[in-house]
Amino acid sequence: MGEPSRSNADDHFPGLQEQLCFSLYTATHRIIRAYRPMLEPLGLTYVQYLVMLVLWEQTPRSVGELGSQLHLDSGTLTPLLKRMEKAGFVVRERDSDDERRVLIFLTEKGRDLRAKSSEIYDSMLCHTELTRPEALQLRERLMELADTLR
Repeated sequence: MGEPSRSNADDHFPGLQEQLCFSLYTATHRIIRAYRPMLEPLGLTYVQYLVMLVLWEQTPRSVGELGSQLHLDSGTLTPLLKRMEKAGFVVRERDSDDERRVLIFLTEKGRDLRAKSSEIYDSMLCHTELTRPEALQLRERLMELADTLR
């Protein structure tokens, strides 16, 4: 066996700590973990919370609309929505105008969660030590990056 290869000091290869992907991965993992203790008492996972955020803006929504807005495919979304229906947060119904479409409606329990979750946004700002304008600016930049990579 030969010696392990060594990089030449003149050939700079960006290491782990210089990788944007690693920074984004680490931040995402930690943010989702920070949400967990706030969402558990509500009976929601992080992705279910994202679904609720969309439905609190407007209901009903089709599974396709939810998937498009959340960047999730129906193979991921359908089992998630089934669990949310079993928990009593949403109801799934076939669209009477188009049987191929499934519409998602909030239940009263699902609507009530909105008030119970009202402090989550501000708590997360506190955790991140970002002001609201800073958080919005960071979000904008990250969404621009996501759109560029689409």
